[in-house]
Amino acid sequence: MTLQVQLVAADRSVWSGEGSMVIARTVDGDIGVLPGHEPLLAELASGVVLVKTIDGDDVAAAVHGGFISVDADAVSLLAEVAELSHEIDVDRARKALDEASNGGASDDDDANRAAQIRAETRLRAAEARI
Repeated sequence: MTLQVQLVAADRSVWSGEGSMVIARTVDGDIGVLPGHEPLLAELASGVVLVKTIDGDDVAAAVHGGFISVDADAVSLLAEVAELSHEIDVDRARKALDEASNGGASDDDDANRAAQIRAETRLRAAEARI
C-alpha cells in the first residue's frame, strides 16, 4: 500500500506523488503517517515535512503553518508557506537566522522569534537534501 501525498502552499502546488511514509510537525508534536492511518486533521507548526517516496528517495520541505489532512491512503498538506529543500537559498537563510538571533530589524520579540524559527526550519530542510 502507498499514500497519495500532496503538498500545497497558498500560492502553488509544491509536490505530489506516491509515498510510503510522511513525517510532519503539528502544533501537538511530530506525527508519522503510514498507509492505513486513521483519519486525522491537525494544524501544522513550522517544521520540516519529510516524504519517503515509493522509490526510496526522500522529499524534504520547510513548511510554515497550515493543516495536514490524513485519510487511509492519502495525505494532504495545506501550508501557508512551503519550500522544497532544493529551492532554499542556504546563505539567505543563514543571514536571516543571524539577523533574527541578534534582535532583527524589529523590537518585537515575538516577530524575531518567529523569523528565527522560519530560518531554522529552512536550514533543517536544506540539510535534509545533503
